[in-house]
Formats: sequence, C-alpha cells, structure tokens
Amino acid sequence: MRLACVSVPDDAAVVIGSTQPVADFDDGRLAAAGVALVRRRSGGGAVLLVPGRQIWVDVFVPSDDELADPDIGRSFYWLGDAFARAIANVLGTAAGEAEIEVRRAPVETTPWSKVLCYAGLGAGEVTVAGRKVVGMSQRRDRSGAWIHSMALLDGAPEIADLLAGDAACRARARVALGHAGLRHCEHIAGALTADLLDLLP
Repeated sequence: MRLACVSVPDDAAVVIGSTQPVADFDDGRLAAAGVALVRRRSGGGAVLLVPGRQIWVDVFVPSDDELADPDIGRSFYWLGDAFARAIANVLGTAAGEAEIEVRRAPVETTPWSKVLCYAGLGAGEVTVAGRKVVGMSQRRDRSGAWIHSMALLDGAPEIADLLAGDAACRARARVALGHAGLRHCEHIAGALTADLLDLLP
C-alpha cells in the first residue's frame, strides 16, 4: 500500500543524513540558536527545519508497486514531477516564466553538497528559475522505499551559521546556499501541500 505522510515541525532542528558526522555542526552555535540536531535514516546532506518554512512529505512505495523503479535515480522522478505540477499550479500565471524543472541527469555535486542538502542537486529534485526548491533522499529495504522530500519556501543560508569551522568557512557555505528555496513564499504552504497531495499518483 502506498503511503504519504505530511510532517509539520513545531520547533527548529538541523536534520543530518544517515552517515553524516555530527562534527559538521558546532554544538555551541546550535545551543545558542535553540536548534536541535537530529539524524534521519536516509542519506544526503543536512537540512534546517523551521516551522512554516517548508513542506515536508515522506512517501512509501511497496517493492512490488509500479512506481518502485529499481534504478534509484529514476525512482525519484515521479515525485519530482508531482511537486513540479503542484508548484506550477500554485504559482499560477507566473508558472510559465518560472522555469520549473525536474532533474533527470546525474547528481550535481559541489564542495558543500555532502554537508548541506540544498548545496547540490540530485535526481528528481526540483528547481525554479535555477533555484533548488525541492530536495529528496531515500532509504530502501525488502518491503519497499521511503522517499523523504522537502520543498523549501524561503532561503536556506541560516543553516550555514550553525556549521563548525571558522567564519570564512561559514561565509562560503552561505554563498553555496544563495540559490535555494522559493524566497518569502511561506504563504503558499497550505495550498501547495493540498495540491501536491491531490497530484500524488
């Protein structure tokens, strides 16, 4: 049975990938900002959850489902397509100018992409006018696949301030995240969530 779960954060947290070292982030900076550090079971770089600033949807596809593509890269495409259609619907007349794209090419890495999710671009992920808006990761077992997805409805640079290292390191991370998220679009969260759920196959 297919399953979709919408999660709504009620506090701020940095969520790191399954194999990502906790040392990527500074304990003192996290504590001062009141941000928890938690780990997910899928891979990829860290994301910052802040109430009202993202749409976080996890979907489960059974192993015998027609959507369960054995190619991990292609297995993200259908969800990326659903996000792209929902974003286009909610943006309305501006959608034609928005250049909404679902990535169907090899992973695009940067020096920061193993640390910060929105600093790279993977299969099925969605960009709007070149800005990464939807990030995804996946974990699989014999029963099927969980795809974790998040649409970012504001910029992502704040997570850079929580990184370990010196000020120059954090400044470089902020630059790497400068082209992510639909800036100041928190107001569309409800409509985009409803539209996405309607469009899921």
